[in-house]
Amino acid sequence: MATFLYKLGRIAFRRRHFAVLIWVALLTLAGVGAASAPPAGTTSFSIPGTEAQKAFDLLEQRFPGASADGATGRIVFKAPEGQKMTDADNKATVAKTVQALGDGSEVVSVTDPFTTNAVSKDGTVAYTSVRYDAPGMELADSTRDALEAAGEKARDTGLTVDVGGDALEAGAEMGATGEIIGLALAAVVLVVTLGSLVAAGLPLLTAIIGVGIGVSTITALASTFDLGDTTSTLALMIGLAVGIDYALFIVSRYRAELAEGRGREEAAGRATGTAGSAVVFAGLTVVIALAGLSVVNVPMLTKMGLAAAGTVVVAVLIALTMIPALLGYAGRKIKPAGEKGKASRKDNASRKDKGKARATSTSGPSDASGTSEKPAKPNMGTRWASFVIRRPAAVLLLGVVGLGVIAVPATQLELGLPDDGSQPTSTTQRRAYDLLSDGFGPGFNGPLMIVVDAKNSDDPTAAFTSVTDGIKGLKDVVTVTPPAPNKAGDTATITVIPGSKPSSTQTEDLVHAIRGQSADIKADTDAEVLVTGTTAMNIDFSQKLNDALVPYLALVVGLAFLLLIVVFRSILVPLKAALGFLLSVLAALGAVVAVFQWGWLAGLIGVEETGPIMSMMPIFMVGVVFGLAMDYEVFLVTRMREAYVHGESPSQAIVTGFRHSARVVVAAAIIMMAVFGGFVGASDSMIKMIGFGLAIAVFFDAFVVRMAIVPAVLALLGKRAWWLPKWLDRALPNVDVEGEGLRALDDGPAKDAATDEDRELVRV
Repeated sequence: MATFLYKLGRIAFRRRHFAVLIWVALLTLAGVGAASAPPAGTTSFSIPGTEAQKAFDLLEQRFPGASADGATGRIVFKAPEGQKMTDADNKATVAKTVQALGDGSEVVSVTDPFTTNAVSKDGTVAYTSVRYDAPGMELADSTRDALEAAGEKARDTGLTVDVGGDALEAGAEMGATGEIIGLALAAVVLVVTLGSLVAAGLPLLTAIIGVGIGVSTITALASTFDLGDTTSTLALMIGLAVGIDYALFIVSRYRAELAEGRGREEAAGRATGTAGSAVVFAGLTVVIALAGLSVVNVPMLTKMGLAAAGTVVVAVLIALTMIPALLGYAGRKIKPAGEKGKASRKDNASRKDKGKARATSTSGPSDASGTSEKPAKPNMGTRWASFVIRRPAAVLLLGVVGLGVIAVPATQLELGLPDDGSQPTSTTQRRAYDLLSDGFGPGFNGPLMIVVDAKNSDDPTAAFTSVTDGIKGLKDVVTVTPPAPNKAGDTATITVIPGSKPSSTQTEDLVHAIRGQSADIKADTDAEVLVTGTTAMNIDFSQKLNDALVPYLALVVGLAFLLLIVVFRSILVPLKAALGFLLSVLAALGAVVAVFQWGWLAGLIGVEETGPIMSMMPIFMVGVVFGLAMDYEVFLVTRMREAYVHGESPSQAIVTGFRHSARVVVAAAIIMMAVFGGFVGASDSMIKMIGFGLAIAVFFDAFVVRMAIVPAVLALLGKRAWWLPKWLDRALPNVDVEGEGLRALDDGPAKDAATDEDRELVRV
């Protein structure tokens, strides 16, 4: 692996014009495709294998033309103090609103509250429902504008009027200001880490190009594959983070190779061969984690995962080819590591002597500090590693206990999907939600739709009546509407209004209670009872994700464990990496619960309403955080492994790994936190929660697990950390992540570094 990537890096450096041209052409092609592609809405929300989805599909068959998946809008009216909605003037305002709404091209039906009993008992609140022939995210802007305009016109008459329903759904806003701040912070960290504006600009440039290709490709294919806005947001979020990090590691290693006196083309090849190998395997773990989301069998998650995985692949390829090419263009503007002035020609003149010294040194080529006879002052990474090695048990205990305490709120995790009740109180959707709750009860915002399939029943009407009577006797039921059969008379729908709000455990218990009666009803009447609707969909979605979590963990962690065995040629190091990841993700979930569910410090990040955690958050965090956690594991521990196989003791190898990698890993973590943190400013609650969860998870994993727990465990294990059964060692392929194959280059005739530097500036 290292030898192949070494050659690839040198070719990209030498043929830099061609390498850059390819990526610019791909970016242009993707941009043209995105610009010319037809617009697409969001990913269709379906949950194969659930009862709610089965009922939904049955409605499509038995009630053709009813647009079961169509959006619904609600305009809620409240009379002024001392008046009622049944007053003549108020009734006239409602009638005009109903008439105006009925003129829409995508409108299927509009209800009159005075003929459908949609007026509260005290007469102060009424509502009209509008059904559309397309899902909320696919409605034309003009349709959505007409709904809001109708509410605004009614509001002008003096009524309190608010609009709700999924018809107002729109694409998630990405919080551009927050993202710009995140990128600006990333740029500052890169300048501090790499020492120059030119060196710092390379990771930013390549990451933006990679994300541009990925997101533009997703946009171009959105209509064909039904990809939504959230898919692009995730790809942007992950692509920026890993794109910057992967390029940072290669540029940093390039500067270290220059500090050893190598010529620039040679240094680019060596950096690509060593750090590039780590990039490949780190990228593979992220791809495995994201692509593994397909095992959940939720199309929306599958598409999000695969699209983000594709963006990561692009980031890896750009890091391996475009970064070496841009290093060639940068020339002497990028200084060797630790050099503040002009490049020293004396180092290049003594290149052959240093090559021989490296070939016999026990520290191997990873020891970039050997460029000076005077011992270098230990950097922060060296001092920290030395501290951990002296007190490994205390550091390990403090890290594990600290993360364990932060993870405690995760034991109170409540899952659900956001609805209008989780919107900020400043929005018309939330105000409409509250008006309906005040006028008709909290369960009115989450009605359950019961579908009775009596096609095989001898008496469908009796079956419908039996189901209705059975539901009326259940706890927490407020209203049960009469059955509404289809034209064939073999299927009917029944609407049930719970007494509790949609996200409550009482409503979930009611859904299970209704489903618990289905077996007896089927035995008595041969009719099948199915519960669906938005509330039931959310309950089934949460349950499906919970059921898939363990198989997903087994698949992703298992595959990555095998991959890391190949990389590190060890059993305990990959095991330690996996256990450390579990600590990170549990602590991150605890923090998410504390902020978004309990409301701790919620105001600091603009969380106006607390509530259940988004159903997909745990499994999503497991996938993404695992991939990112393995990034830091690979980058940090491969450098330790490199030092160990080159002859250093286990303790000294830990110090060497931190001396060369700690600064870069910390910078990479800060950059990734900045990128994810930028999405906390998004208005969409799901994007805000994802951004916060990933940012805090990166903090825990990079600064607590990888920087403290990992060296403490390795120090306690000693040589046992690198143990591998001989039979397994012989069976595993040698991928040479440490660059052992490149050591042969040090034993051969050294290339004239000065000539190489001069030649690089004129080569085409």
